[in-house]
Amino acid sequence: MIDSHCHVDEEAYAADREEFLQRQKDGGIEAIVVPGVDMHSIDGIFDICRRWRGFCYPVLGLHPQNVLEDWKEQLEVLHAAILEHTRPGLDISERIVAIGEIGLDYHYTREFDAAQHEVLRTQLRWADELDLPVIIHNRDATADSLQIVKEHINSQMANGKWPNGKCLGVIHCFSGSAEVAEEWLKMGMYLGIGGVLTFKNSKLAENLKNVPLERLLLETDAPYLAPTPHRGERNEPIYMQYVAMKLAEIYNCTPQEVIEVTSANSRKLFRLPDAK
Repeated sequence: MIDSHCHVDEEAYAADREEFLQRQKDGGIEAIVVPGVDMHSIDGIFDICRRWRGFCYPVLGLHPQNVLEDWKEQLEVLHAAILEHTRPGLDISERIVAIGEIGLDYHYTREFDAAQHEVLRTQLRWADELDLPVIIHNRDATADSLQIVKEHINSQMANGKWPNGKCLGVIHCFSGSAEVAEEWLKMGMYLGIGGVLTFKNSKLAENLKNVPLERLLLETDAPYLAPTPHRGERNEPIYMQYVAMKLAEIYNCTPQEVIEVTSANSRKLFRLPDAK
């Protein structure tokens, strides 16, 4: 299994991070993608990815909840770091595999809506300039998220910079309607599926019925959103097995088939090495 979204650099893992990562590796996890959230997460992410070379893969970006008064400084620092970690010839532990976690989030405040829009557009441009996928966060902002991403793709197509079959990235922690899923799929996006799928009142299983398995990635968003039967606990990549089991029910296949297809999807999107 590949965890396409795990915040293993967060404080929740500070006391046992090395033991935690070894447990995931021993438990059959092939790789973990570690997204950034702001300029303060840069050093911690690369420290982990250097020590867990070929197992943890770095990503940098400005999370919409961290678009605050200092957002211009944040972008400046992050852009410099992103350019530094996309130079030719870098070791696998030093080279970012995506830009993220980026997007829109209106859940807590609408004060920085305009700034969030500009930050998202800027980071989408960076991704195109550097030929990197993006990890998109969307919370209570679906209409604007769809519009901005569509505008970006249309602009690139108009400039002849959008080759057929190109995938922009993944919608992290997808939990939207079947109609919204279809809109993202039309734009060539993958959908990141995690613990929410297993929650008792979740409608996500029904909404995925027309989504090809080849367009899904497994993820945790750990330490958050642990699946049932571990809901409320600190999440772990090995818990993705419960998500795989639920997806197997939806797609009438085995959990192993789910794992194989979604892992191949993650390798393709993030250009990860083949499983050893």
